[in-house]
Amino acid sequence: MNLHRIDLVSLSLFSLVARTGSISQGAELAMLAIGAASKRMADLEAAFGVPLFERHSRGVRLTPAGEALHRHAQRILADVDQMSADLSDHAKGMIGVVRLWANTSAVTQFLPDDLAGLARRQPGIRIELNEADSREVVLAVLDGRADLGIFADRTPALGLQTAPYRRDHLVLVVPPGHALARRRRLTFAEAVRYDFVSLTQSTSLAQRLALESGALGAPLRIRIHVRSFDAMCQMVAAGLGIAVLPEAAARPLAKAMGLRMLDLGDAWVERQLLFGARDFAALARPARTVFDQLRAGRV
Repeated sequence: MNLHRIDLVSLSLFSLVARTGSISQGAELAMLAIGAASKRMADLEAAFGVPLFERHSRGVRLTPAGEALHRHAQRILADVDQMSADLSDHAKGMIGVVRLWANTSAVTQFLPDDLAGLARRQPGIRIELNEADSREVVLAVLDGRADLGIFADRTPALGLQTAPYRRDHLVLVVPPGHALARRRRLTFAEAVRYDFVSLTQSTSLAQRLALESGALGAPLRIRIHVRSFDAMCQMVAAGLGIAVLPEAAARPLAKAMGLRMLDLGDAWVERQLLFGARDFAALARPARTVFDQLRAGRV
């Protein structure tokens, strides 16, 4: 097998031919002459010593060996694209990219200001922020899709190191005409008899409410699940139920929609948001800088 005869142009052309099922169409997309493209495909087959295509009247079809090469070629070409993007960042003065995954509470309440401050202090670091459920954040860090995660306490995080990020406070949001609207403070036990609007069941907030209502022996009467705090408040304003939200996220929404925010007198409404990483000490320098500055509040 003569791997020295394999080059990126041929792999890219091979991927185009595999995708279109035609050497002529692949050549056209690669802006090569058909004769040159055919020779490159023949050279690839010679280099690997196996047929990569089954040729028929309507074009070509990949052999099992061709399918295997196609999978490898896609990974190689994707890595080359990523390498090009990373080096382009360095050419523009970037010193690194940090993949940060965070739950909705962190993204909504704290990260806009924190990351804006970080960008001013560290213009050479680019943050790729992905919003996800706390459980998904943990999994992304564990399997290497994220360098650093932010998620709610009580989220199973075996295999990760954790550190405090921010605290948030949960409140009850009700429409103005609701039976509880005149109250200023109550317990969750007093609220569970009413219909609720909730985030999706996989979120840490929904799981916390399910756990606490289960402990009261009164499962929540959830009328609708939605995917954002804004949607929750819209449903509350429409009279479809009441909701538990983080106070900092609920305050502007409640003001805009004329909703009431009530204090809950339960200890569990004070939540800790956590950083998570496989090993804080082993973080690459840009990720370590992001962690250190966000944790220290130096943004």
